[in-house]
Amino acid sequence: MIQRIIEFSVKNKLVIGLFILAWTGWGIYSMMNLPLNSVPDLTNNQVKVTTYTPDLATEEVERLITYPIELEMGNLPGLIEIRSVSNFGLSDITLVFDERMGMYKPRQLVKEKLISAAGKLPVGVGEPSMGPMTSGLGEVYQYVLTPGPGYDTLYDAMDLREIQDWIVKKELINIPGVVGVNTMGGYLKQYEVAVDPVRLRSYNITISDIYEVLRKNNANTGGSYIEKNRQAYFIRGEGLITSLEDIRNIVIHDEGGTPLRIGDVARVGFGSAPRFGAFTYNGNGEAVGGKIMMLRGENPAGVIKDVKERLTRVREALPEGVQLEPFLDRSSLIAETTHTVVENLALGALIVIFVLVFLMGNFRSGLITASVIPLSLLFALGIMYTFDFSANLISLGAVDFGIIIDGAVIIVEFVVFQLSRNMVSLKNSRGRELQARMDEITIRASGRMMRTAIFGQLIILIVFIPILALTGQEGKMFRPMAITFGSALIGAIILCLTYVPMMTAWIVRPDKRDAPKPADRILGWVRRGYRKLLGSALRYRYAVTSGILLLFIAALFIFFRMGAVFIPTLDEGDFAIHPILQPGTSLEETVRINTSLEQVLLEEFPDEVEQVATKIGTGEIPTDPMSLEMAKMIINLAPRNAWTRAQTKDELEALMKAEMSSAVPGVNFFFSQPVEMLFNHLL
Repeated sequence: MIQRIIEFSVKNKLVIGLFILAWTGWGIYSMMNLPLNSVPDLTNNQVKVTTYTPDLATEEVERLITYPIELEMGNLPGLIEIRSVSNFGLSDITLVFDERMGMYKPRQLVKEKLISAAGKLPVGVGEPSMGPMTSGLGEVYQYVLTPGPGYDTLYDAMDLREIQDWIVKKELINIPGVVGVNTMGGYLKQYEVAVDPVRLRSYNITISDIYEVLRKNNANTGGSYIEKNRQAYFIRGEGLITSLEDIRNIVIHDEGGTPLRIGDVARVGFGSAPRFGAFTYNGNGEAVGGKIMMLRGENPAGVIKDVKERLTRVREALPEGVQLEPFLDRSSLIAETTHTVVENLALGALIVIFVLVFLMGNFRSGLITASVIPLSLLFALGIMYTFDFSANLISLGAVDFGIIIDGAVIIVEFVVFQLSRNMVSLKNSRGRELQARMDEITIRASGRMMRTAIFGQLIILIVFIPILALTGQEGKMFRPMAITFGSALIGAIILCLTYVPMMTAWIVRPDKRDAPKPADRILGWVRRGYRKLLGSALRYRYAVTSGILLLFIAALFIFFRMGAVFIPTLDEGDFAIHPILQPGTSLEETVRINTSLEQVLLEEFPDEVEQVATKIGTGEIPTDPMSLEMAKMIINLAPRNAWTRAQTKDELEALMKAEMSSAVPGVNFFFSQPVEMLFNHLL
């Protein structure tokens, strides 16, 4: 079989050439459209069910909402795990399903169950709903809305929240790949009617009467249409409240021709809904933040690019004096990671190519062998794109070009050797006879060496089978790496069967010069040194064996004393901090403490810190529900060459802890990084 494939490839050079062109085009197209990320997304197939109930304490939330919903969802097909968090005013349930069910079927099943579960909950405790279809690493872009210089008194937190909900969010939510825009901080504007109990009693009115009157007088109605004088007139009753004055003028009842209005028994004004979180920025107190959540499975780099383009239009629509600034942009980390991977792959490929061309001593044969590297990589990228894998530090970081080209090296080297042995017969041939003789030698030599090469390559592929069998988060992390490397190796095998023999028979010619080359001198010196080393090892075989055993035992001893991590720490360039306050701390006190911490960081580290933003409690969409005393602080650091107080991040972390602990005693701090913190939540 191998011999036939090689023979077909050598004798049908045009077919193989067209095949390689199609191969290259497929690989380049896949490379241009491959999703880019910094690390693999480990989020399992989950559906979140949240219920807001501002009036209930934690115990009631667990007993009246969380437990009944968990009980209702317990028999769903494909359900693997149920976990929940019950906080004051919030029930957050996570349902984990089998990966084979896909993303949409579990949500359909949960939606059907929510209809029956809602009917079993007490009246007025809230309506359960599903969270957005995003992942643990779906928070790809975060920004903050603040009043500009000179406009501090013009816009407060309620005004900024209104701008976020009605201008910014409206523009960003319809970007392809964006599944939600989570609002953080601010006050949700409401119309409030504060009744006077004394006046209610004097007029013999109850609060229920006020509620019913407000409900009935806040609606528009339709009355179909009438035809008159050959015209159609559409009938519409307008009763929707549009201002505070409309509320004050609502009539409760009429006594003796004198109407009793809402304004006679209550104070009407603007207020805010109960909130379970806040947002502070740069030590200036409360602001409003936005978190753009990406649809699970989308390309982060592409989504962020579209978001940045849309933000240009959003900034033009903002009222005068309102600024929108990003404080967490995943595209920078993705770009740095991608640059690192591409740089390492390019340098590795160049080094291998240089060594090949130099040591093989024949430019054409070295060029053929080196060309296997980019072609194999294009094949791997095509497989990654086909199976919807992302290009990241883990999936591409394990590609080893030395192993990939091993088969091509021995095939080309042996063909060149056989051509040199048959130099006499080749000298007497011309034109088609010479090409036929070259083809014959290449087919025979390639077939002979390919049997050996493919055996070694298959052994390497077998090594990755245990990695391919991994499941859960381990499988999500390391299976793409094994598939990428395995695909590159399979691509190299295909090239060794088709492309390498064809190109060798076409362009390689035997070297007519007998003078030794620099590579021959180096290899001769290495060969003589190895013979001496091998002779010494054979003479002192017992000592060599004992030394190897001792090294093995020492390696085992060191191995079992080494620490272990799931993945190596990636320097993201920023800090993420959890200030840990006493349980039960009020929201206003948490805001005050975190504002003070931000001021300390900006005052004490002006050359190291660019901006600081803190999310407190739970946002509008509880993707990471926290209680009122919990916060997550994002610190954007300046470039390291601008630092003056520290040289490394570890030194800077220690200095920040000391300064913040000195300024605000009684607060503990947990330092991490933005994406690393998300990983910790996932794990």
